Amino acid sequence: MAEAQGKPGVALDSRTAEDAVGCDMRSGAPRAERRSDVFGQELACMTGQTYLSLPALRVIPTGHKLRGRVSLPGSKSFTNRAMLMAALASGRSSIREALESDDTRYMASALAAMGVHVERKETNLYITGTGKLLQPHAPLFLGNAGTATRFLTAAVALVQGKVVVDGDEHMRKRPIKPLLDALCSLGVKTESSGGCPPVTVHGTGGFDRDIVEVDANLSSQYLSAILMAAACGRQALTVRMAEQGIGGRGYVDMTVEMMGLFGAEIGKVSPTEWRVQPRSYRPREIVIEPDASAATYLWAAEALTGGCIELGTAPDAFMQPDARAYDTIRMFPHLPAEIDGSQMQDAVPTLAVVAAFNEAPVRFTGIDNLRIKECDRVAALEIELCRIAPSLAYQDHGDLVVTGAARMAGRVAAAEIETYSDHRIAMSLALAGLLVDGITIKDPGCVAKTYPNFWRDLESVGATFSKQ
Repeated sequence: MAEAQGKPGVALDSRTAEDAVGCDMRSGAPRAERRSDVFGQELACMTGQTYLSLPALRVIPTGHKLRGRVSLPGSKSFTNRAMLMAALASGRSSIREALESDDTRYMASALAAMGVHVERKETNLYITGTGKLLQPHAPLFLGNAGTATRFLTAAVALVQGKVVVDGDEHMRKRPIKPLLDALCSLGVKTESSGGCPPVTVHGTGGFDRDIVEVDANLSSQYLSAILMAAACGRQALTVRMAEQGIGGRGYVDMTVEMMGLFGAEIGKVSPTEWRVQPRSYRPREIVIEPDASAATYLWAAEALTGGCIELGTAPDAFMQPDARAYDTIRMFPHLPAEIDGSQMQDAVPTLAVVAAFNEAPVRFTGIDNLRIKECDRVAALEIELCRIAPSLAYQDHGDLVVTGAARMAGRVAAAEIETYSDHRIAMSLALAGLLVDGITIKDPGCVAKTYPNFWRDLESVGATFSKQ
């Protein structure tokens, strides 16, 4: 399948999915164990060693450079956007190299509950929509999948009838009020307790206004959610970003790019305003780029050990904002004294752990929305880094300061790292174990949220683990 010129994030065949031919797929190690999802399909549960089922996993410093080649999982950000747009199209779409993880599984399950046919074959997803979503018979349960929860909260406004969007105990603490306020201004009635899930949306098949302002300061996903739903509305909609600004602006650009690829008519009026026409999505065949957030862990492992890990995708070929972290990581052990994390938010935990071994302290700014991720990542990083060494990190006027030093490498620290059911805390803190002896990661299975093969991939390039 030919890649679209100038589209580094998603390759789009010029034909619809019904006419497209197959394409080569990435090779990968065979999956050792599988389980069935809500569709009765076999999905990967664990690969290689059964690390995901362990209560804890100790990382053993090897003392050598990590080397090898890793096939990254598909981008979560692209996969979830593509799944929703394909579901809202009338016809069959093919999504190649789609991420297979807990988060995308929740999205697929929710779409299926609303009448969308979802089929997975290896790394490919085939989604057949009818151009509309049906009212589900039960609440949509999305675990702690923030992307799916926010995108679907806006999308179910297109349903005729009441829809409840819910999640686990962690998701029920994550704010969604700015998105609900935007929906309310569009004439959509919503209900929630404290501005967090569960959320009840009384859908009427579209929006009743032609303009909306979205406060995306806490999350760019609020804005992306409204933009994607607007393409299937009853009338043209002007979407404005509130004056407070935005974190993760690159993800909004990604949303707009993908909307165009799926046939939506969206125009950029200004850097903070878009005009979306009520033109439905068209089924397409696309290829998802590898996950840049996942790449940061391998780039960091390479830098910390002086190794060489080939990922098959050049850092500057990624469209995802977190790929910006590469230029910072390559500066190790001379990282900048201040790093703005606002436009590469999911890379901040990785960078913070790398900073622990830097030759000078590093201050992380622009990290407010890290506090409403799967956990309060700013607090979690401070606490867990200080388990490794007292005063290794502290908060200062909303910033995180990591007081790293090159002498951290080679020390021994009996540190049992709490992961707070947060995949990024688990994966980033595991990197410290490459240089510090005694690092144990609790609940290693939480990485299945976005990167089920993380432990296998790290092991494949030379990392060593001990089952606890």
